[in-house]
Amino acid sequence: MKERDGSDFFSSCLMADNSFAVQELINNNSLAVQELMSGNSLVVPEHSLVSASNSLVIGQEFPDVETCRRAFKDIAIAFHFDLRIVKSDRSRFIAKCSKEGCPWRVHVAKCNGGPTFSIRTLHGEHTCEGVRNLHHQQATVGWVARSVESRVRDNPRYKPKEILQDIREQHGVAVSYMQAWRGKERSLAAVHGTFEDGYRLLPEYCEQIRKTNPGSIALVYATGQENCFHGLFISYRASIYGFLHACRPLLELDKASLKGKYLGTLLCASAVDADHTLFPLAFAIVDAESDDNWMWFLSELRKLLGVNTDKMPTLTILSERHKGIVDAVETHFPSAFHGFCLRYVSESFRDEFKNTKLVNLFWNAVYALTSAEFEAKVAEMMEIQDVMPWFHLFPPNLWAVAYFEGMRYGHFTLAITEALYHWALEGHELPIVQMMEHIRSQLTVWFDERRNLGLSWTSILVPSAERLTLEAIADSHCYQVLRANKVEFEIVSSERTNIIDIQRRCCSCRRWQIYGIPCAHAAAALLSCGEDVRLYAQECFSVRKYLEAYSEIIYPVPDRNLWKGFVEGTDGGFQKADIIIRPPKTRRPPGRPKKKVLRIESLKRPKKVVQCGRCHLLGHSQKKCTFQI
Repeated sequence: MKERDGSDFFSSCLMADNSFAVQELINNNSLAVQELMSGNSLVVPEHSLVSASNSLVIGQEFPDVETCRRAFKDIAIAFHFDLRIVKSDRSRFIAKCSKEGCPWRVHVAKCNGGPTFSIRTLHGEHTCEGVRNLHHQQATVGWVARSVESRVRDNPRYKPKEILQDIREQHGVAVSYMQAWRGKERSLAAVHGTFEDGYRLLPEYCEQIRKTNPGSIALVYATGQENCFHGLFISYRASIYGFLHACRPLLELDKASLKGKYLGTLLCASAVDADHTLFPLAFAIVDAESDDNWMWFLSELRKLLGVNTDKMPTLTILSERHKGIVDAVETHFPSAFHGFCLRYVSESFRDEFKNTKLVNLFWNAVYALTSAEFEAKVAEMMEIQDVMPWFHLFPPNLWAVAYFEGMRYGHFTLAITEALYHWALEGHELPIVQMMEHIRSQLTVWFDERRNLGLSWTSILVPSAERLTLEAIADSHCYQVLRANKVEFEIVSSERTNIIDIQRRCCSCRRWQIYGIPCAHAAAALLSCGEDVRLYAQECFSVRKYLEAYSEIIYPVPDRNLWKGFVEGTDGGFQKADIIIRPPKTRRPPGRPKKKVLRIESLKRPKKVVQCGRCHLLGHSQKKCTFQI
């Protein structure tokens, strides 16, 4: 076999008298090491191992002893020989090959009058056969951490099994899963700081948010004599302004469990913009989900919205049927209309009755616009089975369109759930400050992209509302229009007659009032008198309001090294002299956490039965849906 020692390249790479050449040697030698590997064993030339004499020279300098140690460990791994450290202190570093009788040896000492270290003695030839397998004593947790630090910086979700594979391919070394896991933990701490540092940084982080984004709310609370973390509440002024001035009066409340070292729960209140896209308003991280923490979150949200805003009398809140949320909404938003997510309600109905026909009738009852239509569907259900006991547990005014007093604008399930799940999944391995910075960065990108998208639209209404308006106009041609006076019309069809009042913007079918966009009956009346149907949609669906929602900017927070009032602690972290917030007492139990797969449409469908994701009826897919919502 032909020997590939790469000595010519490494000698030219390291002739310069600086320590950076050593690192270049290691980085570029990974391919050479791979070529020396065959299966699980190292292919060794017949006469000797790869020589490292040409890769090191007497007089080679290192900035400090720690850099020296790391460099020689890297060289030992790159050239696949075991390194035995004889002496290592503040003034010298002596190492030799661990194989008995091998002459390889190096002596590095501190330079006079300076902090650098230089090679004084070097016997660079190996006579041993080196390490003949994939395991290497120098491949410690610290070495793994340094090897993957740049990758972890770019991708905090870098998995230990991926680390195992990459290290084996790049360095020809096998490490254990635990080494990979601990190495990743050290890399995360080196890049982002420790979890404990994150809690200590919270007071100044909140101060930085308030400084860089004036008008924003950023509060942190601790509890007990030890100042253990209790809750963090953040809402940016850009989000507050956009909700109060441009979004519809609708809020979704939901939570996501965190799986980090100290667990916790991420709470969120999100609005919906003109184009039915999520518009996060406020975030909170609490030590645990509890009724008290929901009460605290809703109290902060109430303060944020104020008392005399135009949205408060008509505000609709959607959430899961959680007792803590229900009590908190009743306490802090007594005038708001509180509706439940139909994912939870429909699951309860399906589990209770397990009848496909009943489920279809249930969804027909959900979408029924008038009480007469609703009662007709209930009567059909009663012919199959008595559903009244279930109706006592889930009153129709909480989920049925015909009886719900607020405006859901067609939102029957929580859209924020999926976004929260992904944020929690992406950020649970980061300290709390970095996790909130990840969310802030996502919001910044959303605001910028949607602002640019809105500037490209030339219509009056946003695309989703424009599409619904065009559908209403197309369906309006089959109606006969009878005008009663300037504002009232009678729309006659083969099925029924509807009364339209264009001044009050209402139709007897109730679709205009419920969804905020003119129905086909209203379109027929408006077209008959020469009016533009688009101008009679609610203003919150206009492109102008969409642009206003994203008109404010979320400004970045400076790097923590620039924060005033913080000094570097003895453990390498940052802390404030007068305020120290400690982690919560809850900690993640040992072992790998169980992964919960989020299924947005987890309605426990019967096997081989297709359910439409648009109208939720069984028997057809969303592509073939003809039901008008």
